[in-house]
Parts: sequence; structure tokens; C-alpha cells
Amino acid sequence: MSSQTMQMARTARAQASPPAIDAGIDERVYTARLHTDLETVKPLWLQLQTDGVCTAHQHYAWAEGIAERLMPKGAELVIVEVSDAATGEPRMLLPLMRRRAFRHSVVEWLGCGVCDYSAPLLADAGPWTRQGAEAAWAAVRSVLPPADRIHIAGIPRQVHGVANPLALLSATRDSIQINSGLVLHGEPEGLIKRICKPSFAKTFHKHCRRFEQLGGLSLVEADTPALMEELFGTLLELRLKRFRELGRFDLLTQQSAVDFYRNAALQGLSDGSVRLFGLRVGQAWLASIYVLARKGTLHGILLAIDKDAIANVSPGLTTIAKLMIWGRERGFDYFDLSVGSQGYKEHIGAASSVLAEICEPLTVRGWGANAAILFRSRAELYVRSRPRLLKAIQGTARRLRRLKG
Repeated sequence: MSSQTMQMARTARAQASPPAIDAGIDERVYTARLHTDLETVKPLWLQLQTDGVCTAHQHYAWAEGIAERLMPKGAELVIVEVSDAATGEPRMLLPLMRRRAFRHSVVEWLGCGVCDYSAPLLADAGPWTRQGAEAAWAAVRSVLPPADRIHIAGIPRQVHGVANPLALLSATRDSIQINSGLVLHGEPEGLIKRICKPSFAKTFHKHCRRFEQLGGLSLVEADTPALMEELFGTLLELRLKRFRELGRFDLLTQQSAVDFYRNAALQGLSDGSVRLFGLRVGQAWLASIYVLARKGTLHGILLAIDKDAIANVSPGLTTIAKLMIWGRERGFDYFDLSVGSQGYKEHIGAASSVLAEICEPLTVRGWGANAAILFRSRAELYVRSRPRLLKAIQGTARRLRRLKG
């Protein structure tokens, strides 16, 4: 599981990012404090999560699961609290970690492959200027442990309408990642026709009629531990089968990732921050989708389908459309299709945006590693811009993975 920006503003969710706010002179000074343990920072984290601004990917329970189950061996938590020097009031919290990479050390986001977006938890929705962001980042840099480089990927330009300070930094640049999403507005009835491409809306209604003829169609939310386990098992089975057929790597081949997602879903039963849905026709599950939810936004992060169950229909696209209707019925106003440039997102009618990243070398080793990363990114961008070459490389990779079993 986005040229990826998570435009959380309800009226401009997937538009091009706005310019930085530079009105006047921002002379605020910031101090920073380093935390290396989640427990010491938990009260502040929960306060900012409740009263401030953050994405669903920075929910405390999600980060706690990453720290407990997914951090590489030898990696260290690097959580930085930034405060206003004049008042002492916390302004943001950045969940980072330091790990060993190939012959060097790197400070990066506490993501470990399960966070689409890197954005600090902010104390409030007050605006950030470029000057203020640079001052806060200087404070962060002053307390970071020694490392060869800093690499933060998946930076959205905004979070719930507030400028992401990381996106305002001079060290930040556009990445090759994109995200996509749709604004949900109006009454649930007629939503798909109103917000999606006409061709998709027509196909969706056609597929719904086909499903209904085969025994009834329903989108089911896992609201008990037993149903959650059943739907998670379905997601795991269908997803691994599909990825084996495609010869593609999936994080869910790793038991630590399976345990992480299962545990997060069980915890989500209590507060709704993590939700699991299944598309059922008759008594058969045709798809399962894993979703994060926060402040009017649904993030679809894992989708698994049985594409061979019924010919000439798409359980995956039907599930997404049904879930958007479900969300609108409950007041959600944005559906995030996550990171990636898969064709089905354009087919639905989603708008895409570019995510930013920070690749900042700090030592000679860091310069070397950073140069290699930049070369790889440019090579990947070159390949992506040439469909025939991309198809040939993907085919070769699939064959190699199948040979490896």
C-alpha cells in the first residue's frame, strides 16, 4: 500500500500542493527533546492525537505495534518533541528511528513499511510558515543521535488542511511516489455516479446487478473478534495467492507483518481506528479490505480479491465503491486510495498528488548512500516513463520470484 500528497483539506484533497505560507516574519524559536522510549512520551502523544492534528498512520497504537513487532534488530527509537522556547508548550512530535543500513546508519520515519504517510503530530491547526518549519527542524537536528544520513519518505503536503512542516523545508523535494483519493460529498444515494468517472459508475452498477443475481451482495464489517479473524484470514489467503500468481513481493509473507496487522485490527474493534470489511455474495467471501479511519477520512491500505470466483466482474472495485457509500452514510468525506499509481485508481476517477521526501546526507558515507538512492530513484522514474521497458522488467522479476518459490 501514494507523486503522493495526502491533501486532507476537504475541498482540495488531491489538488496540487499549495505554496508555503510566508506572510510576515516568523521569529519563533523552538527547543527539542529526544525520547528513546514510547512510554515516556505516551501522555503527550495521546494528547496531541486527541486534541491536535495527525494522520491515522501516526495513531499511538499503530506506532506502538511497529515498535514492538516490526523494527529491525538493533534499531533505536528516536522520538523528538518540539516545543515553543518562549512558552514551553509542545508544538509537534516526530516519531523517528535510527537503524543500520548497508555500511552506514540512517535516521528515518517510524514506518517499517506500514505507514503510507510521514507527518508529525501537531499541537493544533495553526498555520506553519517556511521560516517556522526551518527553525523547528533545526531544533530537531540538534538532538538527533549521530547518523550518516536522514531519509524521510512519504511526506504529504498537508494534514487535515494544515501545512505539514516537513513539506515546507528547503531540504524537501518531490519524490516518485503518488497517492490518490476521492472527496466524498452529498447524499450517499447517487454518490458513485456523482464523484466517479461515468464509465466506472456504469460498470459498478452492472456488476452489482450481476452479484445480486448470484445470491445477494453485501459489504460486511468485522464487529466481533471472531468475524475479524475470519475476514483477516480471508484477506491473507486471497492476497498471498494473488501475489504468488503475479510473482510479486508482499509484506504479508513475513510473519511479523501478519501479527502486526492482525493485532492492530483486534485493537481497532474498540475505537474504530482500524476496520476490516468483506464483500460477500451469498455465503462466499469475494474480497476483503483493511482500512484505517480518522477524522472523516477512510484509508484503504490492504485489499485482497478472488478474481476467479465470478467471470467478468470486479470484486475489488465493487468493494471500494461499496465502502465509499458506507463511509458517506457515516459522515466520512474523503476516501484515500493510498500510495501507488495502479491503473484502477484512474479508472475510478481518483485525483493524484505527489509526495515529498527528505534525503539529507550528514557524513561522507551518507553522501555515498544518498547518491546511490538518487540514482535508483532516477532509474526507476526512467523505467516507469517507458511502458514497454517497465513491462519487460516486471515480467523478468515475476519469473525470478516464481523460480525462487
